[in-house]
Amino acid sequence: MGILIRTRDVPAARRYDEWRSIVCDTLGPLDFRIEGDAPLRGEISAGQLGPLGVGRVQTSTPHSVHRTPGLIRHDNPDLYRVVLAISGRPALMQDGRSTQLKRGEFAIYDFGRPYELAYDSAVHLAIFGLPRAMLALPFDSIAKLTAVPITPDCGAGALAAPLLRRVALDLETYQPANAARLSTVVMDLVTMAIAERVEQIETLSEGSRSRTLLLRIHTFIEQHLGEPDLAPGTVAAAHHVSLRYLHRLFETQDTTVAAWIRHRRLERCRKDLADPAFHNVPVGVIASRYALPDSAHFSRLFRRTYGLPPAEYRRTCLMPPG
Repeated sequence: MGILIRTRDVPAARRYDEWRSIVCDTLGPLDFRIEGDAPLRGEISAGQLGPLGVGRVQTSTPHSVHRTPGLIRHDNPDLYRVVLAISGRPALMQDGRSTQLKRGEFAIYDFGRPYELAYDSAVHLAIFGLPRAMLALPFDSIAKLTAVPITPDCGAGALAAPLLRRVALDLETYQPANAARLSTVVMDLVTMAIAERVEQIETLSEGSRSRTLLLRIHTFIEQHLGEPDLAPGTVAAAHHVSLRYLHRLFETQDTTVAAWIRHRRLERCRKDLADPAFHNVPVGVIASRYALPDSAHFSRLFRRTYGLPPAEYRRTCLMPPG
């Protein structure tokens, strides 16, 4: 996490322009407004957690940022953002909804649609940029949840909010390999918290309920990939659905439960094989971590899926450039 601007280090005459420039360069094109003649004081820092952008804004100056239709036409990345109130009471407005976040609460907003984020007193915020493709929830469900607070009181929100805060405060201490893995944990918890909140604010259609259940099942499978007895029956029992219904859910994804489990195990093995942090861990040990202990069977599956035997794949990924 690098400090992009600290207003006390900038001459007063240049603070407004430099702050605005940093906001737009870091968060994207935004309209920045300060009411009256309030002196601008604060600090902005930013960094990356794997594919996630992470920023922190601390300011004692009441002001607001606006994402207008004109700015969206100029630049419109496929991005959601999550804002966490580390301290203060920021107000977020989007899609006709408005909320003033309390300390420890967070909310999601769509960077591709107009919004306003305003502070009428001192705030300390963490802001995360999430590629839309990484948030495995239906677009229409997320659209109903923008500018709705997710509290740290219970459920996945109780896990996600403290993690978001810790990540924003400690970002510079994470090694690249650990940051990439931690980004997956962050995305899983944020997705679960949003899915829970969706269920709380609306009576979901059968289709939405199915998609939300499928998300939870995916998360469950991800958390139990290392268990040899992970199978369709155990997945169905853990979610209190029949085996037949579970198979129907996966038919909508053009796959089967067993194929999905196998795919996710292979993907986790592939990621670990390409991770420099695990370069001394034998291929067989990595495969066994994800309940693929038969070396010959694992090698055949891996080669059929990725085109190379696992050891050769590792050498290719970890080969020094040039």
